[in-house]
Amino acid sequence: MTPHSLLLIDADPAVQDHLTALLGGAGRDIRHTADGRDALATLRQDPIDVVLAGQGRNGFDGLKLLRQVRSIRPETKIILTGDPDPQRIIRAIRQRAYSYFHRPLPEGPLADMVSHALDATEWQDDVRVISARPEWITFEVRCKIETVDRTTQYLREMTADLPLGTCDDVSAAFRELLMNGIEHGGKNDPRKRVRASLIRTPRSIIVHVHDPGSGFSMDFLPHAAISNPDDSPIRHVEVRVEEGRRPGGFGILLTRNLVDELIYNERGNAVLFVKYL
Repeated sequence: MTPHSLLLIDADPAVQDHLTALLGGAGRDIRHTADGRDALATLRQDPIDVVLAGQGRNGFDGLKLLRQVRSIRPETKIILTGDPDPQRIIRAIRQRAYSYFHRPLPEGPLADMVSHALDATEWQDDVRVISARPEWITFEVRCKIETVDRTTQYLREMTADLPLGTCDDVSAAFRELLMNGIEHGGKNDPRKRVRASLIRTPRSIIVHVHDPGSGFSMDFLPHAAISNPDDSPIRHVEVRVEEGRRPGGFGILLTRNLVDELIYNERGNAVLFVKYL
């Protein structure tokens, strides 16, 4: 089996050692460099699966590297790290960075994202930016389950300035609704897309998700926990087994407990939630 290749860019040897220990493992070829020039030389010489671009020497700019790598190795996935700057994050999304993390880096989510990136194929056009201002950003997300964590991480970065509990609630609620839109509305059909918007006001966070499906009725969701009768709190689990569905069905119920308002349109193929600040 051909090993996966990972290039780490950081000027701090201690950071490189830490990331190597975190991300290393069987079947992974990890290389290091401290600046963009050496990174480009490496990429010209050999194909690299994933680049994790941190704080390099000599004013290294991961966004500039991202543009250059696109012309050399368009198949290479780049995960940028840096400041929690909304404009920088938007530029990273527009230039098709695979993901973005602000520092200090969260070890578990970063390791998971690197694993996803190493395994990803046909990923370049999975997340599109339709409109982007820090106070209103709209994505179009291909109906593939593997796009959920990428898109959720971008939303988490756009709300990183909020209290941690609020950021966690908004991200978890968004993830559940996006998952529902892709799985139930889009039927996991990669030819279809879910449109998702994050809107910020001085007093609230608003998320709107519109899927390509025909919708559903809130009065008939036997496979969802929200529909369980009082005398059968796990009835939806039984229904899902009977219908051959994957375990789950807690999305709407969970989301209602995380946000302040949750509203579906008449057809049931669009949902909006509000989290007050």
